[in-house]
Amino acid sequence: MVRRAAASRAGTETGRGLRLVSGEGYSGWEAVYRDNVGWVYALMMGKVGNHADAEDLTAEVFTTALEPLRMSATVPEVRAYLRATARTVLARYWRTRMGRAITTIDDDFVDQPVETASDGVAEGKVRAVLARLPDNYRRILELRFLQGLSVRDAARELGVTVANAKVLQHRALQQAARESAGGAR
Repeated sequence: MVRRAAASRAGTETGRGLRLVSGEGYSGWEAVYRDNVGWVYALMMGKVGNHADAEDLTAEVFTTALEPLRMSATVPEVRAYLRATARTVLARYWRTRMGRAITTIDDDFVDQPVETASDGVAEGKVRAVLARLPDNYRRILELRFLQGLSVRDAARELGVTVANAKVLQHRALQQAARESAGGAR
């Protein structure tokens, strides 16, 4: 749903460059979401690299910001708050997934199209780490992150419960992080 909203929003803009931001505020929560969902999603997609997690994290940014965000705030203040919230959400995501926080968000990030460039070196490293994992760990990571399946679909493919697939994914990511750190010798 987030991707669709971002795509429809992107179609109404007159280019992908910088936009003038007024000092005025938003008329309501829906206006905040509509005006900012595209760049928040693009940011998350750029940081996590898969659509499912980027959508979840984008939704988490907005739900986290919903209660404390003042509707009387100006557009730049709202964007700054959403950016800070995105940093916190990303830190929590990486801390739970990889055991470390990766919270750097470039200050010059602009609402840009999301590209998934193939990096042969990175792909080789990923394949090497996956090759060192037990079969069930390797398979869950391949299904979730390389094939982009949901947890439910990956569980069905593996013939396990959704809860078991979540545990497998968590443990596989932890071991992959250890293998990656150990493999960088």
